[in-house]
Parts: sequence; C-alpha cells; structure tokens
Amino acid sequence: MTKGILGRKIGMTQIFAENGDLIPVTVIEATPNVVLQKKTTETDGYEAIQLGFDDKREKLANKPEKGHVAKAETAPKRFIREFRGVDVAGYEVGQEVKVDTFAEGDIVDITGVSKGKGFQGVIKRHGHSRGPMSHGSRFHRAPGSLGSVDGQRVFKGHKLPGRTGGDTVTIQNLEIVRVDAERNLLLVKGNVPGARKSLIQVKSAVKGN
Repeated sequence: MTKGILGRKIGMTQIFAENGDLIPVTVIEATPNVVLQKKTTETDGYEAIQLGFDDKREKLANKPEKGHVAKAETAPKRFIREFRGVDVAGYEVGQEVKVDTFAEGDIVDITGVSKGKGFQGVIKRHGHSRGPMSHGSRFHRAPGSLGSVDGQRVFKGHKLPGRTGGDTVTIQNLEIVRVDAERNLLLVKGNVPGARKSLIQVKSAVKGN
C-alpha cells in the first residue's frame, strides 16, 4: 500500500556508500505529521488520509482551521495534503506519521514546486536553438516563425516567451539512502524539485522499481 509524508527541503550534500561510492543526496526534514482526517468510500467516495505538517501560531489560524485540527487534538498546521491509495484502516485521527514509516532502499515519488524563473525567452523556457550571433545576422534569440501566412493568427500551444517555473513537478523512482529517525531526516539519492525550505511530498513509487 501507498505510504506518504510531508517534509521540507533542506538542501543537498553527499555521503559515502559502504563500497566507497560517493552519492549525492537531498536532505528532507519531515517532522512528525499528524493525521487530521480519514476519508472513506462510504463518506467521501474515495479513500485517503489527510496529513498536517508544520505547526503555526494560533493567532494565524481562523475558526474553521482551529475546529478542524481540534478533532486530532493538535495545533493548526501550515500545510495540509491528502494521500490516496493508502490503507485507511491502518491510521487513526490524531496519529503521528514519522520518517521511520520509510526504510533505507525504499523507492519513492517526490513532488514539489519548481523554482520560479520569472519571464523567460524561448531558449531558456523551451530549449530552442539560437541564431548566429555575428556576421550581420539579425536573428539571435527570437522565437522565429509564428506560423504560416495563411493562418493569419498564432495558433494555440505555440511555444513563446512567458513565465517559467513555479510548476508542480513530480520526480519518480528516487531511492531513500538513509533514514535518520532521531533528527527526522530523509536522505534521498539525487535532486528533488523546489527551493530550500519548500514543501515536499514523499510517497511510495507508483511504478515501483
């Protein structure tokens, strides 16, 4: 069954494997999540658990938020997300989900919001090739043709400059290299989307190994 936890990206470092290989890892801090709600097929039409992560001050929470977390007897949470496909029967409202729900060697999918790049041209945004940069060329980093004359308009979906980044991105089949239960840390092989301190969702891989 699917397992999941919410955490915060701390940054990247590297560790040595037992055979001496150097492994680049991303450090994710996942302080204990709290189960705020269980959703079942009978009541909601699907099965899921709702997890809350990162306490926030009472004065920053409105009355509905306080009432929602009161059932779990916990503080208001900054981030609340659902995980589907889990064994709902194995969870209770108010239960804590810790990093030791995962083990070394587990394969996971990680979701985050990619770094925002602002307004960018087609070379950075879409990977277009540029024109010659010298010898009288008047075509350097422009998008090029926008379509045929007969179209008399730019068709939808045409790759043009625009805002880049800030998208929800999932990277699949990453390996958990180390689980530090004492410090609530997960070390994942490779890089994960998002800036430092951004919210990260870790869940069991959909496609497996």
